[in-house]
Amino acid sequence: MKIFSLFTSAFASLCLALSIAVLSFTGAVSYAQNDTAASVVERYGNLDVERTGPTIDAQLAQKYYRRGNTYSNLQRYDEAIAEYRKAISADPNLADAIRNLANTYFFLEQYAAAKPLFARFINMQTSTTAALIAAVSTLANLERKDGNYEKSFTYDLRAIELDPNNDSQVHIMANTYNNAGEADKAIEIYRAASKVMPDNAFLDRSLGRILEQENRLQEALIAYESAAAKNPDSDFYEKLVETTKNRIDR
Repeated sequence: MKIFSLFTSAFASLCLALSIAVLSFTGAVSYAQNDTAASVVERYGNLDVERTGPTIDAQLAQKYYRRGNTYSNLQRYDEAIAEYRKAISADPNLADAIRNLANTYFFLEQYAAAKPLFARFINMQTSTTAALIAAVSTLANLERKDGNYEKSFTYDLRAIELDPNNDSQVHIMANTYNNAGEADKAIEIYRAASKVMPDNAFLDRSLGRILEQENRLQEALIAYESAAAKNPDSDFYEKLVETTKNRIDR
């Protein structure tokens, strides 16, 4: 009985030792994983949104990205931003995290933070997608509102190419430039739109209006004649042609 008691006591001690060893090993692994994450966050905690470089840890980046999406769905946007920034730190080429971070800043009306992220996302794209179209259109609009017309003009032209049936955005672009005293940009916007929407007579009419405003009557006449040819049943366009011809002949 005494031997059995000693054996039982020894076995219990061994089990306890094994349990401590397992817990210590698990804790070490957990600590190592947390330390890896912490090192990434610490190294790139003050994330520069323009930073590019090799992937540090793709799995870690995906982990942070999914957390960001979860927080975003819960409308906990500050926490979502923190997670997206960590994801980009771990993998600066994770386009989905860059896009979602840009969209979050945009939703929160933090436009200065959103713009470089949209630009970065756009530059990473190699095919036309709904996300690319939305990013280009959004960034163009933001730059226009900030009066950065050289930048916005480039994105506007690309937006027209990417979304060739969206004539409503064309009129917004052109009217913004014209009202800001950038008539030449408005004219080029309408010309670019006419190339991708060749059957749209109203674009020609709008182009002719700005050309006439700038006293470029011969060019305006060509635009009005193009509109009339595309819509031969329209008396309105025919009258524009006749009126412009009369102005030129004076």
